Amino acid sequence: MEHKHYHSQEEKKKQLNRIAKASGHLQRVKTMIENDEDCAEVLIQLSAVESALHNLGKVIINEHLTHCIVHAIEDGDTESVEEFQAAIQKFL
Repeated sequence: MEHKHYHSQEEKKKQLNRIAKASGHLQRVKTMIENDEDCAEVLIQLSAVESALHNLGKVIINEHLTHCIVHAIEDGDTESVEEFQAAIQKFL
């Protein structure tokens, strides 16, 4: 049984903004490497990319738990719950 996703436009916009921020950081890393900038500074910027992506993952987990998983449980869709548990394990 496949459950339907219930994501608000506002939440999607917030998530897409986070992706844009991470992409900007990653582009900055690329430019820094191309320009032979200080490795320590590159690592700091790369850390910002990782942090932005990890925080996006946490937002997506929370959004999915509070909406999709609630609906999946209400619909008796245990397969979706199990799939999400496996996805969280990979994320962690």
